[in-house]
Amino acid sequence: MVQLKVVFFDNNKAPQTVDVIFVTADKGLCGGFNIQTIKAVRNLLVEYAEQKITVRLRAVGRKGIAFFNFQGVELLTSYAGVSSSPSYEKAQEIIKSAIDDFVEGKTDKVILVHNGYKNMISQELKIVDVVPVQSPIEAKETSSLMEVEPEASGEEILDSLIQKYFEYNMYYALIDSLAAEHSARMQAMENATNNAKERVGVLTLAYNKARQESITTELIEIISGVESMK
Repeated sequence: MVQLKVVFFDNNKAPQTVDVIFVTADKGLCGGFNIQTIKAVRNLLVEYAEQKITVRLRAVGRKGIAFFNFQGVELLTSYAGVSSSPSYEKAQEIIKSAIDDFVEGKTDKVILVHNGYKNMISQELKIVDVVPVQSPIEAKETSSLMEVEPEASGEEILDSLIQKYFEYNMYYALIDSLAAEHSARMQAMENATNNAKERVGVLTLAYNKARQESITTELIEIISGVESMK
């Protein structure tokens, strides 16, 4: 169970080690969908490097994994086959390792990066600070109106809610990214189809012009031959 005193936001503490979890697609043919996320992660790497802050990457999706492996960038963890078929259980597994490291003091911050769904023709890059978080409530002395009090303490209940908050953040990122991926792929395929139709039109026109020129040349040769025989 995550301890509240650990996850509460601390404005006075500068991060020394940051975990960045990013989600890309497992498949291609979706335009610039993946590169937007990859660019955002690279920008974070540069930004934190300038501040001399250590960044650990946790990759979800084959495209992101392949890119950073090719670039020689070390990945702390990688999950393939998740973004194309997300599940709540897998989201729990991914976020748990990052939160556990945060609780144990191995990291000071966890950031979640993914390209989310905005509408049918566009996506929205989302960069979310998962932890540390601010306290969602303030402790106040109140007289309860409940006839039956829960057995768990308020801190235990809030611990459980915050744990769910982490898990649902990760799960939402997976399904939001998948929705955006499908949208981007539909748009990319539509653009490819339109470009192909336009190219076919241009080539058809060029073919007809060449054919007409060939016919005209043959007719001229025939007429010239007939004229020369007279």
